[in-house]
Amino acid sequence: MTPFTEAEQEAGRLLFAREAEFIIGAAELQQLPEGDRLEICFAGRSNVGKSSLINALTGRKNLARASNTPGRTQQLNYFALNHPDIAKLYMVDLPGYGYAKAPKSEVERWQGVLRGYLSGRASLRRCFLLIDSRHGIKAVDQEIMEMLDVAAVSYQIVLTKADKIKAAAMDKVIEETARAIAKRPAAYPQMIVTSAEQQEGIGDLRAAVARLAAESG
Repeated sequence: MTPFTEAEQEAGRLLFAREAEFIIGAAELQQLPEGDRLEICFAGRSNVGKSSLINALTGRKNLARASNTPGRTQQLNYFALNHPDIAKLYMVDLPGYGYAKAPKSEVERWQGVLRGYLSGRASLRRCFLLIDSRHGIKAVDQEIMEMLDVAAVSYQIVLTKADKIKAAAMDKVIEETARAIAKRPAAYPQMIVTSAEQQEGIGDLRAAVARLAAESG
C-alpha cells in the first residue's frame, strides 16, 4: 500500500508533468543559483541508476545524461520545476560518487564541492540518496550519510533497480537498510523502492516531493 494519499499522488503527477527547465551545470559553489526556493537533490554511487530514475521521474528520456565514463561528470546540474499551485523548486542532479577509476585530482576537487554544497546550502530541504537494491548500503554511501547527519540535512533512501532482484532478496535489503538508517539522526525513516525501467515507485517519489513542498509552505 502506498504511504501517500491520492491527493499527494495527484499533486506529484501534476508537478512533474511540467517541463523541467535546465538552469546551470555548476562546477564550483560560486556558480550556484540564488537559494530562493525549495531545493532537493539526488545523490548516489556511479552506476546506481540515477540518470534513469530522474528521467523516469520527469518523463523525459534525456534530461539527466549518464556519462560514458562513470565518475567523470563533475557538475551539479540544476533543473527548475514550476507549478503555480503546488511548488516552485530546484531539482539538483549531483555527480555519481565512489568510482575508483576517476582521476584522483578530479575526485578530490568534486568531493570538496559536494561537501560544501551538502553542508552549506540553506535552501536544500532533502537529499534523495539512491542505493542500488542489488548491493545495499556500501562504505562510500555511509560516508555521505555521515556528512548529511553532521550537516543536519534530511535525506531519504531510494532503492533503485528493484526489478533486477527477486522479492525475497528485496525484502532482505529493505530490512537491512531500515536497520541501518534507524541509527542515523538525519535519515527520513520511510524508504521508496523504485525501478525506472518498470516505473515502479515513480508515483511515490513524485508524491514525496509534492508532500515536502506542501510541508515547506
